[in-house]
Amino acid sequence: MSADNQQLDIDDDLVVADTDEAAPPTIEPAKTNLSKRRTIDNLLEERRLQKQLADYDFDV
Repeated sequence: MSADNQQLDIDDDLVVADTDEAAPPTIEPAKTNLSKRRTIDNLLEERRLQKQLADYDFDV
């Protein structure tokens, strides 16, 4: 650290961005909820089909 104080230039022309432009794009909850629901439905369907396959009597 030096003992002499230096004059710092301060930029007072700070530009504040509009909140509409600065806000991150929001994801619509309906789309994410639908996506989650479809994923759950697919997993349940797969589980149901695996159970049917395991219970199937191949000797018929």
